[in-house]
Amino acid sequence: MKSTLEEQQAFVTVIDSGSITNAAERLGITVSGVSRALNRLERKLGTTLLRRTTRRLELTEEGETFLGYCRHILAAVDEAEEAMLDRNSQPQGRLRINAAPSFMQFVIVPVIGEFRARYPGITLALDTHDRFVDLLEQRVDLAIRIGELEDSSLHARLLGYSPLRILASPAYLERHGAPQSIDDLKQHSLLGFNQFDHLNRWPLRHADGSLLAITPTLAASSGSTLVELAVAGEGIVCLADFMTTMPRQKSTLIEVLPNHIELQSQTVNAVYYRQSTLSQRTRLFMDFLAEQLPGTYLQR
Repeated sequence: MKSTLEEQQAFVTVIDSGSITNAAERLGITVSGVSRALNRLERKLGTTLLRRTTRRLELTEEGETFLGYCRHILAAVDEAEEAMLDRNSQPQGRLRINAAPSFMQFVIVPVIGEFRARYPGITLALDTHDRFVDLLEQRVDLAIRIGELEDSSLHARLLGYSPLRILASPAYLERHGAPQSIDDLKQHSLLGFNQFDHLNRWPLRHADGSLLAITPTLAASSGSTLVELAVAGEGIVCLADFMTTMPRQKSTLIEVLPNHIELQSQTVNAVYYRQSTLSQRTRLFMDFLAEQLPGTYLQR
C-alpha cells in the first residue's frame, strides 16, 4: 500500500514544526490524528522514520532520505495546482524570499511597496540571514545571493552587478588624513567582516599582483553595520554599491584611493532549486527586481 499525500504532509509538518502537537495545530487536526498518520506511514514503508522520546523527535537515516522525497513531492503538487490556475487571474499565494540583511534593507525593502500594490494577492514572507540557507529545508521559494555560486543544485538568474568601492567619512579623513597608497592603509582603522574572509579581500593589488587581504581593526557580521560604522567615522571600509547609495549621494561617505582601485563587481543572483518548476509568484518577483534594480542600484 502506497503512502498518501496527507501522511507525507503530516510527516513533513512534524519535522518543520518540531513536535506532533505543533504539527497538529498547524494542520488543524488532532494530535492523535497526526500520530496515526505517522504510524500508518511507517507501517506502509516498513521502516522507522522518527525516534520518539519524551523530549524530542529525531530522524532516522531512512527518515532523512524519505523527508527529501516528500518535500519534492509536496512542492511539485503545489506547483502543479498553481499551473492549472487561470493565467489571467490575479496571482495569489505565499512567497518566501531570503536575502542577506543588507540586501533586504537597502534594495528589497525600498521597492517592496510597489510590488505589493501591483500584486495584492501575493503574501510575502521576508527572511534575512547572513549565511546561505538550505532553500528546500527552510521552504524558501527564492533567495538573493551575492557573489559566486557554488551549489550546482540551484538555478540562477543574474540580476546584475554591484561594484565595490573603498570609502570613508569626511570626518574620519579629516582626523587621520586620506591614504595616498596601499601601504598607507596600514596606518588606518580598517572595517571588515568577521565571518566571511573572502569579503575582506579588497580590489587593490600588491606589486606581485595579489589582492589586498585586510585584517579588520573593527569587524562586524553584516554590511549594514559596517555602513553605519563608516558613516560614524570609525574607519575605512570596502562595500558593494547597493549598500552605500544614499551615503555616497549625501557625501557622508566618499571614495578612498579611487585611482588605485581595480574595477570589481559582486554578482547579484536570484536562485531557486533546479528540481523545482518556477512558480508564477516567483517569476513575477524576479521580473520585478530585474525591472527595478538596474537603474537604481546595479550596474555592469
